[in-house]
Amino acid sequence: MLKKITIQQLRLGMHVHALEGSWLDHPFWKTKFVLQDQADLDKLRQSGVQACWIDNSKGLDVAPPVEERAPTTAPPPQAVATAPTPAPAILTQQSELAHEVKRAAVLVAKSKQAVMALFSEARMGNAIDAAECLPLVDEIAGSVWRNPGAMVSLARLKTHDDYTYMHSVAVCALMISLGRQLRMDEVAVREAGLAGLLHDMGKAVMPTEVLNKPGKLTDDEFKIMKSHPLRGFEMLREGGTATEGALDVCLHHHEKIDGSGYPNGLRGDQISRLAKMGAVCDVYDAITSDRPYKNGWDPAESIRKMAEWRGGHFDDIVFQAFVKSLGIYPIGSLVRMQSGRLAVVCEQNPESLVAPKVKVFFSTRSQLHIPPELLDLSSPACSDRIAARESNAQWKFTHLNELWAGADALKRQGVSA
Repeated sequence: MLKKITIQQLRLGMHVHALEGSWLDHPFWKTKFVLQDQADLDKLRQSGVQACWIDNSKGLDVAPPVEERAPTTAPPPQAVATAPTPAPAILTQQSELAHEVKRAAVLVAKSKQAVMALFSEARMGNAIDAAECLPLVDEIAGSVWRNPGAMVSLARLKTHDDYTYMHSVAVCALMISLGRQLRMDEVAVREAGLAGLLHDMGKAVMPTEVLNKPGKLTDDEFKIMKSHPLRGFEMLREGGTATEGALDVCLHHHEKIDGSGYPNGLRGDQISRLAKMGAVCDVYDAITSDRPYKNGWDPAESIRKMAEWRGGHFDDIVFQAFVKSLGIYPIGSLVRMQSGRLAVVCEQNPESLVAPKVKVFFSTRSQLHIPPELLDLSSPACSDRIAARESNAQWKFTHLNELWAGADALKRQGVSA
């Protein structure tokens, strides 16, 4: 029987079914577990979470005497613990990017820990309970609704060592943002986010020497890596709680429109829209991320390259929506202004893909750094415009991410400026 109690009524041996409040407020990535460790109980009592639901058929009940009766007609705990904030309410209260970046940095750091725990369980052969990931998906969705650029752009920043885990978080955020652009309903967007988070679960059981190899894979090693979609699909199916969409994206995110993908060589409309979305989001994060064997491409340059591949690799309609969700010049892109100054893109303008907010910081005429200045290119008072994309491979600036994200957000994620 499910029962709602205060955190102070919790005791060791109880089965926690759901924790009330934000997923970020409590110290565990799971919300269903038997409380067995005094340290965990202390963490919960100090976390700020006020109440939770227990299942006394799977663990201890409230210790007598019971002074406060738990409500018997309360709403199901799932509705409290995992329901995402309604989109319309969020859309009317959009936060500024700088504020949301700080919030998103906290979420990204905790998301990485959650995915690491998920992969660890998979490596140990434990069943994957996809439902346990829904609170995390809801928190990421909330950030994307408030300001899509913050979470999507921060999740792109990752170190070589945490690529596998952060890639899952990044694809989750990208899928949610893309689903929002495609005007999918709230339930469908949530499923897209879950699919993005779980799409690479098969990599948890790939040989680490192949997964983390700092050079080009041999034909035999590539054959092993190509098995990860099927392995992940089998693990999720055995867990029994993954949605059909999550299973589909896990199995088919490497399929291509021209039929040259794997594992089934599907082409065109044989590939579901959700899997087409997964393919675009997976590739974008992969090519913009630093890897042991290569540096990531500039975001704007990546969009240009992907545009060349569409038709063969990507669905045209899905790719166009993806570009609109990120911008022609995604956050973090290095651009050359008509004035001859270099700038980094800091925030998108939903009304115009070619007029984002940028921060100028370098003069190509004097070849000197200048005091950073934020320009809103959509403002009638601004006379400067973007002239072209610029590659940082030539300039080798080391502080581009700090210019748009801030040093605190980068420090929290453990990445360099």
